[in-house]
Amino acid sequence: MSTNNLGRLKKIDLREVWSSEAAGFTPWLAQEENLKLLGETIGIDLELEAQEKEVGPFRADILCKDTATDSWVLIENQLARTDHSHLGQLLTYAAGLEAVTVVWVAERFTEEHRATLDWLNERTDEKINFFGLEVELWRIGDSPIAPKFNIISQPNEWSRTVQQAAAGAGGISAHKQLQLKFWTAFREHMEAKGSIVRCQKPLPQHWTNYAIGRSGIHLTSIVSTWNSETNSKGPEIRAELYLDGPNAKQEFAALEKQKENLETALGFPLTWHNPENKAMCRLYTRQDADFLNEALWPQHFEWLRQRLETMHKVFAPIVKNLKLEPAE
Repeated sequence: MSTNNLGRLKKIDLREVWSSEAAGFTPWLAQEENLKLLGETIGIDLELEAQEKEVGPFRADILCKDTATDSWVLIENQLARTDHSHLGQLLTYAAGLEAVTVVWVAERFTEEHRATLDWLNERTDEKINFFGLEVELWRIGDSPIAPKFNIISQPNEWSRTVQQAAAGAGGISAHKQLQLKFWTAFREHMEAKGSIVRCQKPLPQHWTNYAIGRSGIHLTSIVSTWNSETNSKGPEIRAELYLDGPNAKQEFAALEKQKENLETALGFPLTWHNPENKAMCRLYTRQDADFLNEALWPQHFEWLRQRLETMHKVFAPIVKNLKLEPAE
């Protein structure tokens, strides 16, 4: 293509699109497609819970759920340069709502406020995350105006993981170190393959979760030294659809009615696990596999990737629109 046909980017002033923060910018940001764009920028699948959420005598701009962890995400936005007033509101709302992830969106960040978020990320534990994002608007010629989020401050995932791993008495065990190494390498494998399933930061544990578009439901991959099929000692890997929370039993029942069609679409059978004495339910596929043998990891990665991607493609549109019947 000739470079003579290339257009020129033009930056648009935010006030040309949104004259008001509360009446314009916040409602726009709370729309599903715009939360998706913001979520893709910071690596979190967001589901809107409330707009202008009351926190004592104040109102937080946007409250969301991280659908992979069901934890709270607070979003505070402004149409101007960051200021101390919004910083104070941000911390007040986060404390009142017990938010795990805090996102501050502004037209421009001062160096002092960027440094403040960096300082908070360095001094809080791995459960609390602060993001600073600048929002821009661009167009080419007469094209529609397009938004763009730029990350100004974010948690240092690697240092957080190392700090968490070393926090236990006597340090992290060799087994936990291997789990962390496995999930770190698996995330690299998924990114190299351009997977549609977005990995979270790796942790020293036997599972990791993936968002699927609905709070209370997520995909999970597991490496275990216990065989779930024989209920005895023996290594395996699993890919699961995990349902938890007050609606888990109804969601499981709604999915079970589609069991035959679901398994046909997946191309493999599932184990449907619905324990009477627990709120959670699981639908999973498994394989005998020894994750302790690093030489076998490439084939474990591929098996998990293919199962997770297939389950995501089949279940994501279904769980997002799942209609529930009243519990009996």
